[in-house]
Amino acid sequence: MEKFKSANQSKISITELMLPSHSNFGGKVHGGHILNLMDQIAFACASKHSRSYCVTASVNKVDFLNPIEVGELITLKASVNYTGRTSMVIGVRVESENVTTGKKKHCNSSYFTMVAKDADGRSTPVPGLIIEDEQGVRRFARSIQRKKQALSRTSRFESSQFQMKDHLQELNKENVKVNIGSIG
Repeated sequence: MEKFKSANQSKISITELMLPSHSNFGGKVHGGHILNLMDQIAFACASKHSRSYCVTASVNKVDFLNPIEVGELITLKASVNYTGRTSMVIGVRVESENVTTGKKKHCNSSYFTMVAKDADGRSTPVPGLIIEDEQGVRRFARSIQRKKQALSRTSRFESSQFQMKDHLQELNKENVKVNIGSIG
C-alpha cells in the first residue's frame, strides 16, 4: 500500500442522462436517485484511494440547491478531502446541464465519510492524503472542523447528558407546542 496519495490520483467524474424513470411525482428527478448516485461515486473514489472495499459511515449535510429536470445531464465529481487512519471524507459535487441551452446549475454538494474494510470486514488503514494546493488545505481543515462539530453534537444530545430545561426557551420560538404534564 502506498503511504500517501494525492486527491488527483483518485478523483472520479461521471455524467448520466436523467430519464423519466428517475422522476418523482412532481416531474423532477427524484432526490433519492441522486443520493444513490452520490453514494456510488463516493464509494468508487474511496475505493480507488484506499484500494479496499469501502462502506459509507455517514453523510454530512445534503442540501438540494436546484431541481434537476428529466432530459438534463448530471455530472457528479468526487475527490478525497480528508484521510484519517481508516476513514476518508469524500467531497461530492452534482451539476446539471440543459443539453439544448448548455446552461449548468450547481445542484448539490455533500461529504461522505467512507471507511475502508479488509477481507474480513474489519476497518483497515488507508493511505494519507498529499495536499498540493490551498484548496486542498481548506478542504482538509474544513473536514477536521466538521468532525469536531459532529462529536460535540452527538454528546450534547445524548440522553444521559441532555437537559430539557436548557432547550425549552429555544422551542418557544418554533412552530411546536410542548404538552408535557409537569415541566420542572
